[in-house]
Amino acid sequence: MTAIQTRPRPAPRSAAPNRIWDAGPLTKVVLAFALVLSAFPIYYMFIMATRTNDEALDTPPPLLPGGTLGENVERLLAADDAYFATGLINSAIVATTVTVSVVLISTLAGFAFAKLKFRGSKIMLGLILVTMMVPLQQMGIVPLYEMMVTLGWTGQIQAVILPFLVNGFGVFMMTQYTTQAVPDELVEAARVDGASTMRIYVSVVLPAVRPGMAVLALLTFMQNWNEFMWPSIVLNPENPVVQTSIAALNQAHGTDYVMLFTGTAASVLPLFIVFIAFGRQIVGGLMEGAVKA
Repeated sequence: MTAIQTRPRPAPRSAAPNRIWDAGPLTKVVLAFALVLSAFPIYYMFIMATRTNDEALDTPPPLLPGGTLGENVERLLAADDAYFATGLINSAIVATTVTVSVVLISTLAGFAFAKLKFRGSKIMLGLILVTMMVPLQQMGIVPLYEMMVTLGWTGQIQAVILPFLVNGFGVFMMTQYTTQAVPDELVEAARVDGASTMRIYVSVVLPAVRPGMAVLALLTFMQNWNEFMWPSIVLNPENPVVQTSIAALNQAHGTDYVMLFTGTAASVLPLFIVFIAFGRQIVGGLMEGAVKA
């Protein structure tokens, strides 16, 4: 009898290394250098917020925290020509309101465009894409300002909120994310079980698109928190947002470097808090997209 030759079985896929390659020493050095270059200006800004003006002009400059942070914050809030506390409160109200509105409307519209069939959906989505290509804020400043004057809203924060409650980018982003994150079979199964459209949106769509909502919320909050041009046109100096407060602070106290550093640090701190709050969802969304790809 002839011996039966058998081929050796290939190693299972699980035995293969999980990573293609490990980062070498040069890669780690370059990444560390890039991290230092990116983080050092922010670190130096917070360091200067704890120093005096004399210490800020020292050579070499101080690189460790000082002990005058409380005094600098008191001087910042007491500056009558900047209204910094009012600017912080107004920016928090504007950014939070706009973020909630944009995320809610964009998620609803994304669900409708991605999973519901209705006449004219492609045309409507195309018109939304057109709004992303045209700089409406710059081109529409004059008619938008006339509208605010007609409504009697100049100098009030609703004039900064109303024009940004809907965002074409948010609708497009959530449409694409819903298309990929929510299978059609899952929607059809829920509909067969008797779920209404709103029930499908709440119970099926929202849990699946939560990472995308977190990313959109972070981007929207940052954009509206950092908005300067439109608030500087429609608001008055007594009722500013934080960016116009910093501009007024620069005009009135241009040589008080420590106060400028303190104001800038105070304006950046809420962005760090928002990023920390949504960071887990953002990373989860990126990892989910990488696994699907």
